[in-house]
Amino acid sequence: MYQRMLVTLDGSESSEKAFPYVKELAGRLDINTTLLYVGKPEECEITPMHRTYIECKAGIIKRQVKEVRKRAETGSEKKTVQVRGELATGYPAKEILRYADENSIDLIIMATRRCRSGIRRWIMRSVADEVIRFSKIPVWLINAGNPDKIAYDKWPRRTILVPLDGSELAEAVLPHVEIFAKQWRTEPVEVVLFGVAEPTVALGYYPPSGRFGTSSGAVHVMPQDYVMGEVDKQKILCEQYLGGIGERLEAAGLNVRSEVRTGEPAEQIADYANANPFNLIVMSTRGHSRLSLRAYSAITAKVLQKASSPVFLVRPSQPESAQA
Repeated sequence: MYQRMLVTLDGSESSEKAFPYVKELAGRLDINTTLLYVGKPEECEITPMHRTYIECKAGIIKRQVKEVRKRAETGSEKKTVQVRGELATGYPAKEILRYADENSIDLIIMATRRCRSGIRRWIMRSVADEVIRFSKIPVWLINAGNPDKIAYDKWPRRTILVPLDGSELAEAVLPHVEIFAKQWRTEPVEVVLFGVAEPTVALGYYPPSGRFGTSSGAVHVMPQDYVMGEVDKQKILCEQYLGGIGERLEAAGLNVRSEVRTGEPAEQIADYANANPFNLIVMSTRGHSRLSLRAYSAITAKVLQKASSPVFLVRPSQPESAQA
């Protein structure tokens, strides 16, 4: 599925936090890799410095990829994974997307910064934000603030969190999950399928199951009991759904378990991921919610803001009827 990977760099140590991920992916999945530095037009006089920087980093990644391939005993000995550095000039997001489109890139990987402001949150700079919004291919975002001790290549146990909402759009991530889980081969990998049963909003009408009559003929409703019953039903349906997806993945050789929570989806996903740090959260940028497709996109944005784990975003194709 992946043949060419684009890694964005801006000359900072933060952007180089992507390197542990790049070397593992390129080495284990035989992905040709391009490191891209986008300079400003007014920086043309220091272009030689930028070229030296990007070529130096490409050399480092190339050596690391060879070490990974040797350690993992993966890939064909006759095949060489290409690693090169490229320069571009212009607005970074536009140049990243242009380069990806013109060079048949399959995956973009980039690091972004996070700060503490009362609660943890990601600083989604305009470059990363635009790449996420307009990229036609998957984007892997790495929290540059994570400590090195939990780096992608140093975890003793690999875990992948996969939020699903029951839609085919959300399930578009599953082929990617299989590839990532299988890249480690004999090393333990656990895939956690995650679902959220959203509380039912207050209703103006309650069906017979939510009403009761009195001897005087008055009709009352039990909104609290009814809502709780509906949430329980949703949880059961969600468990059954995730169980079916889990069986499919287990048949493909993956180690899978599922978790179901109740509440607001973005909060539940982020809280669970932060309480149980994952190597990766794999999720779609589109799906359905109780409100609309647009609301699901808001869920994705909130997860990016709140979760500390790296996030792999897939933008699935969507029927025209669903885009309205």
